[in-house]
Amino acid sequence: MLFNLSFWLVLILLPPSEGKTAPRRGSPLDLAALSAPALTAARERVLHALVTLCSGDPVAAAAVLEVPKTQLDLVELNASLRSAPTARADAVYAGVLYDALELGTLSAAARRRATGRVRVTSSLFGLVSPADRIPAYRLSGDATLPGLGTVAGVWREALGPEITELVGDGLLVDLRSGTYAAFWRPAGLRRVATVRVLHEVAGRRQVVSHFNKATKGRIVRALLEDGANPRTPARLAEALRDLGWVVEVTEGARGAQQLDVVVSEL
Repeated sequence: MLFNLSFWLVLILLPPSEGKTAPRRGSPLDLAALSAPALTAARERVLHALVTLCSGDPVAAAAVLEVPKTQLDLVELNASLRSAPTARADAVYAGVLYDALELGTLSAAARRRATGRVRVTSSLFGLVSPADRIPAYRLSGDATLPGLGTVAGVWREALGPEITELVGDGLLVDLRSGTYAAFWRPAGLRRVATVRVLHEVAGRRQVVSHFNKATKGRIVRALLEDGANPRTPARLAEALRDLGWVVEVTEGARGAQQLDVVVSEL
């Protein structure tokens, strides 16, 4: 099914998860079938470099990928990426943010919104829709692959035109972590919102990584279920307040508006 993303006005960018649920069955990877076909050539470059590395000496590959020697099965996983079974990305990505988001348990309407509005930034695939069928893989966003260089460098060249087209004249809600934010900077977009979660206790505020991720997952889930379609950071703040969060808006980096979501209970 094709979606007119400009109609949705809002595009939510998520980081991937380090942990993934490996599909037990499913068709093998088909790069041409993924969303954002303009990224196919870059995806093939990264995939080829990763599979080539992991098809050689597993200990050497583990060192390059910073995988513990006790987890060489992750190297084997990467070596078999072209033939490994795939599943929807919303069933593959795991971890704190995705456990809170629970993409697979969204209502039918919210799941359709997720397919149109949500993209995961991936070190292997660049951008992934929740409906894209992918295998489990291990490749950190700060990795450097032999014959390729940094994966961030590959995606820094490729992602800009794709994301700019997806968001159109709408709002980009950038929830990526620092590593994946380095893949592409939204300097040329008019409407960009970032979100920071602050835990407030006795008047003091701090960022707690685990709960920052969990709260962001809950926020995205609530927006998708509610159907809120904000076009500006201010409207996004209003939508989150309507959904029960305490939100403060400040100037962020590179012209983005930062929304501080203040929570007292984790």
